[in-house]
Amino acid sequence: MEQQTSSTQDLTADFADRVVLLPVREAPCAPAEIAAPTVVRAAAVGALPRTRVLREVAVIEAAGPLCEVVQELDRAIELALAGGPRGVVCDLSNVQEATGSRALEMLATAGRHVRDWPGTPVAVACPDHRVREYLRAHPLGGHLILTASLFSAISEVLATPSIAVQGLHLSAHPTAPRAARGFVTRTLLDWRLGRVIPFASLVIGELVASSSVCAGTDIDLSVLWNLGVLRLTVRDDGPALTSQSHCGLDLHGRGLTVVAGLTRAFGVLPAAGGGKVVWAVLDAPRPRLLNRRAGSAGISATRESPEFTDGRGLAELPFCAGSN
Repeated sequence: MEQQTSSTQDLTADFADRVVLLPVREAPCAPAEIAAPTVVRAAAVGALPRTRVLREVAVIEAAGPLCEVVQELDRAIELALAGGPRGVVCDLSNVQEATGSRALEMLATAGRHVRDWPGTPVAVACPDHRVREYLRAHPLGGHLILTASLFSAISEVLATPSIAVQGLHLSAHPTAPRAARGFVTRTLLDWRLGRVIPFASLVIGELVASSSVCAGTDIDLSVLWNLGVLRLTVRDDGPALTSQSHCGLDLHGRGLTVVAGLTRAFGVLPAAGGGKVVWAVLDAPRPRLLNRRAGSAGISATRESPEFTDGRGLAELPFCAGSN
């Protein structure tokens, strides 16, 4: 990967298709743990989507005509993702008139969250098989888990690999970018992803520096690897987003150049209760495995790498990358 050398204005145009611009108005989402194995559905027709948390899965319930709730449903997905759930399920059991082409097209675009936010599955539970068939055939809808019931949707989400996430809490201080770079470097070395360290360090440094200066609040950053991509996120409690432009990321000049040139996608999510989550995704493919050398040394090729655990509790630690 090479850093772009064009002007900031040119970069904005060149990378516009890789920046996910997200709505900023927050849906009334108040995730809360519930003990019962069932989720209370919204009964009022046309009610705004509500979110519950069940076994670390954010369940978003919608009711009424799809054309009236699909936009708020998408916003609710974004708010749920910013909270770092195990997965997200959209329950459309109480949605009527879900066969309109325009509303279905908008619903299918929810698949971009899976494409651009790797590691967190998004499922749609809808009893109408025509809706599921449409989503399955759509380029973006194909990224979604599609089921006929809420129970099966939650089950399939929990059956997907659970990916280890490393996090760090930082204060808004001039040393925060350096601390973030050091944390990312150590994490990627532990995961044997040394080849991506130079790029990831630059990106996380820019994101943290921007957050520290512009928001002026404590910062929570996380690092996740899944299926050949690395996701970096920085959350702060600064003012709510006020624009839908690239500058909503508070990146200008060199910062925009670095992030745009070294990532395959980046964007910003509004966080429930205020603040935002800025994220960036970098390519981090697996190298060729050196099984013979690992075997001769008596070292498991799965050591010191991101953990994947399926819903049954089985774990596998894949050898993710070679050392520097």
